[in-house]
Amino acid sequence: MRSRSQLFAVKSIDVLMAEMAGEHRLKRVLGPVTLTALGIGCIIGAGIFVLTGLAANQYAGPGLVLSFVVAGVGCALAALCYAEFASTVPVAGSAYTYAYATLGELFAWIIGWDLVLEYAVASSTVAHGWSHYFISFLGLFDITLPAQWIGNPIDFDPAANAWAWTGAYLNLPAALVVLLVTVVLVVGIRESAGFNAAMVILKVAVVIFVIVVGAGYVNTANWHPFLPFGVSGVLSGAGYIFFAYIGFDSVSTHAEEARNPQRDVPIGIVASLAICTVLYILVAGVLTGMVRYDQIDIHAPVADAFAKQGMPTAVFLISLGAVVGITSVLLVLLLSQARVLLAMARDGLIPMSFFGAVHPRFQTPHKATILTGVVVATVAALFPLKILADLVNIGTLMAFVVVCAAVMVMRRTHPDLRRPFRTPFVPLVPILGIAINLALMFSLGWHNWLRLGVWLAIGLVIYFGYGQKRSTIRLAEELGRSGVGGRAAGR
Repeated sequence: MRSRSQLFAVKSIDVLMAEMAGEHRLKRVLGPVTLTALGIGCIIGAGIFVLTGLAANQYAGPGLVLSFVVAGVGCALAALCYAEFASTVPVAGSAYTYAYATLGELFAWIIGWDLVLEYAVASSTVAHGWSHYFISFLGLFDITLPAQWIGNPIDFDPAANAWAWTGAYLNLPAALVVLLVTVVLVVGIRESAGFNAAMVILKVAVVIFVIVVGAGYVNTANWHPFLPFGVSGVLSGAGYIFFAYIGFDSVSTHAEEARNPQRDVPIGIVASLAICTVLYILVAGVLTGMVRYDQIDIHAPVADAFAKQGMPTAVFLISLGAVVGITSVLLVLLLSQARVLLAMARDGLIPMSFFGAVHPRFQTPHKATILTGVVVATVAALFPLKILADLVNIGTLMAFVVVCAAVMVMRRTHPDLRRPFRTPFVPLVPILGIAINLALMFSLGWHNWLRLGVWLAIGLVIYFGYGQKRSTIRLAEELGRSGVGGRAAGR
């Protein structure tokens, strides 16, 4: 009975807020503009510069515009739920912390383990996109790198359902950029945020350039047929390019570092998502108008579209913007991953001495950041892009479903809790969020469900083998039963 009660034990709001005091807390240095920039920095990157090509070419055609609308609506509904939690419980951990406060420890572990998958694999996927554009950028100066050092040694053939060796050694550019960003993150959040803000300004300028200049080269004939793959293609495209929206939820992982989290974090979440959704829809329309969907390059689609129009200067600017822009996405993803691990370590579910360690000078979770960087660099160097992107999408959608459900639970269990930001039209908004995001999960196919299931199974083995035994909730209950002295002292 003890194990069953622990599995569904929730963490009180008072305990969550108390954890922000002491040596393991993070500095409050982020304002609304910086948080919005972090969101935009994470959203605009590989999704818009890389995945739009494959999504239009193989899934949605010109209907990619509608795919962005569908995915954007699903994200918007989840964003409203995230904003309520982030303003109410402004601590590190994002969806993991919200699940712990509403659904219990087991669900919190599942979603935390899912977030580890989301941020780590998303970082590897983004590093792939960075590598493609970096190589393309070097090509503008007639610089080429050995093929064995820019490819992934492991590939997957979905038709044959088999893994294969490509003959390459590793994707060295992808690994190196991850390690470089890791060093920046260890130095500190203020420095990282300033670095990100500079990159955001540049890449937003490039995206606006693509929209304004590219609009003059749109051939409306390329939009016909508008739905070559039908409505199912639009949904499949939405499920695939959902990766492009990952980023607004990362704002909530920095709530503990916001100066005024009750106000600033909701602003950062909603503003970054709204701005990027508009830009995505416009870029999708311009891209499919400039190049017929079945002729769009799937590796560097935006730069290639301008190359086909004979504009080398534009190709240079776009490639530079993509390299810089994707770097900022990688920075925010790695930044967020370490904060989720910190939250899980505080609860005893993973070793506190390592994942919860905060650098005495920089006040950053340096050990977790370094380990994350090494793992992500290794995965990026070895594995193919599409497998990684699909894993990220289904993991992110699962997190959104849980957060939408958790808002309804919290409204019932803590009706009088102060909520500086309230999700409107509850329960309609969270129910619609659950429905749309579940539909997108099912559009990704059984292979992705299988991979997600394997990852979660590994996580459950770790939880029952380590986390459940060392959970702070379990230890607190045991101390309460045994009293202050005797057994407690023996610990």
